[in-house]
Amino acid sequence: MSAAAAGAAAELVGVTKRYGGARPAVDGVDLRIEEGEFFSILGPSGCGKTTSLRMLGGFVRPDEGEIRLGGASVDGVPPHKRNVNTVFQSYALFGHLSVADNVGFGLRRRKVRGEEMRRRVDEMLRVVSLAERRGAMPSELSGGQQQRVALARALVNMPELLLLDEPLGALDLKLRRQMQVELKQIQREVGIAFAYVTHDQEEALTMSDRIAVMNDGKVLQVDTPTTIYNNPASLFVAQFIGSTNALEGSGDGATVQLACGARLVAPAPGTGVADGPLTACVRPEKVILSPAGDDAPGAVTGTVVESVYVGSGTTYKVDVNATSIEVLEANDSGAAAAIPVGSRVRVGWRPEDCLIFDGNGKAAGRCAEDGTKVPQPTRSRNWI
Repeated sequence: MSAAAAGAAAELVGVTKRYGGARPAVDGVDLRIEEGEFFSILGPSGCGKTTSLRMLGGFVRPDEGEIRLGGASVDGVPPHKRNVNTVFQSYALFGHLSVADNVGFGLRRRKVRGEEMRRRVDEMLRVVSLAERRGAMPSELSGGQQQRVALARALVNMPELLLLDEPLGALDLKLRRQMQVELKQIQREVGIAFAYVTHDQEEALTMSDRIAVMNDGKVLQVDTPTTIYNNPASLFVAQFIGSTNALEGSGDGATVQLACGARLVAPAPGTGVADGPLTACVRPEKVILSPAGDDAPGAVTGTVVESVYVGSGTTYKVDVNATSIEVLEANDSGAAAAIPVGSRVRVGWRPEDCLIFDGNGKAAGRCAEDGTKVPQPTRSRNWI
């Protein structure tokens, strides 16, 4: 089936939900989920993501705003009358029913019988790679297999929208990563829009066509994983998505002076860098290390205080004028030995890899080129 988006599978328009607290759980949210799209709602605990999902499913009614499915308002429509299914973290399989009977449960409720029911159940078991386990009982399955049964049961009726509330949270790390890939493959094959709630940034980046980042009941940014990671709209998004070095400093309109001692050329005029406090963000994998004796314009000298081997890379913590800077270097075949703790090093980065955020946490642009030679990674290290 094609996953091409032809319109909106679901929309939240100006939706607000209050539970009696000082602030709304969901505060004036606008979201549009396209047909055939894998859409993730990402944010910390209490940000409003699960409430938003439950309102789409009809389990919670909004206090303000409108919810639409397939372009039509579903205000007052109960969950069982919405063409939406939900997969929860708890799979809630029927222990006394076989895999096939679990998957076909919803079809029986819709009066589907005989050969048609068998055909649809078998097709969905093929999609989730469980055709050979159709007669097994849930207790005979692994956690990942149980998760796939729950997914097949939710998909067999071909809903307009599938809601997934952290369904991989109970799995171990290796299985969870495997299921991330499988879940995206299944979504592409069935062509149904998925709305996926998670607090795991890796899950969202791995599977999503687009991501909505929420905090304090508000949507802060909706974009592709690449854009969210490389061009965060706010300091919160930059720090929440992956790891970043958030370096405090101040600007004077032309330059940026960081507390660690680095002096940068401010983004182009008109991009929002004004006099006063600001924050510069650089991803650890974008930070470049060179020996302390190297003449690396724009770099600053510090001391390696921590070295952690993480398999594919090594993470270093470098103390630069009482500021901790994290560096991630890949452990490729040409890499030299790990840099010893206590080594003096130079730390720098390319201007285009440094994002500036103003005093209110709003993105103000990237550092500008200043004509100096940017330090490059070195493999012949003489650490001192």
